[in-house]
Amino acid sequence: MPLVAHLIELRTRLLRIVVVWLLVFAGLFYFANDLYTFISAPLRVFLPEGTSMIATEVASPFLTPFKLALISALFLAMPFVLHQFWSFIAPGLYKHEKRLAMPLLVSSILLFYAGMAFAYFVVFPLVFGFFTSVTPTGVAVMTDINKYLDFVLTLFLAFGLAFEIPIATVLLVLTGAVSVEKLKQSRAYVVVGCFVIGMVLTPPDVISQTLLALPMWLLYEVGIIFSRFVKPRPAETDETSE
Repeated sequence: MPLVAHLIELRTRLLRIVVVWLLVFAGLFYFANDLYTFISAPLRVFLPEGTSMIATEVASPFLTPFKLALISALFLAMPFVLHQFWSFIAPGLYKHEKRLAMPLLVSSILLFYAGMAFAYFVVFPLVFGFFTSVTPTGVAVMTDINKYLDFVLTLFLAFGLAFEIPIATVLLVLTGAVSVEKLKQSRAYVVVGCFVIGMVLTPPDVISQTLLALPMWLLYEVGIIFSRFVKPRPAETDETSE
């Protein structure tokens, strides 16, 4: 296909993604406040009696749940989004790569959701429990709803992407960019890198940084295990992608 045809196909798939995203958002918008109640539960259980979350801006009571519904719609539409990107690149893959693509696609979706679930059910209670327990005397914990949403969305994205490490590792081996032996030799650098990434992607507290770095390292080891069963792409081959 010529370049213009590729660009037209990419535009079409991006438009489909936007349409599906907006349709999912339209269905979620009615429940925007309920979504925020659910997402704020890990913090509210640790708030002292008599305190609550607050809105420091005039439009925050509307815009914050609106933003949450919009981003939640994108997360829910992620299977369709990834499928569109897969359909775009599939014609350029070899036969054995196509056989691996669907398992990798499904695994990437499940791992992304698993990372978000890990953040919500494991990381949030530990982080918020720690923060509220070290509050100085005389200080009332009354978190702004918009600041809280930005905080949790950052952690959701960080953990969702971190849980994609096994997929990234398998793809690196599949494309021949790196070998399994090289991955094993790089363990020490990867451990340091995981803690550096944890420091950059998470808020400035040791708990969330460690809770991101350790799963990243373990998932890297999982990626090495599965990479042993992957056949790297040959440098030169006459195999067609049909």
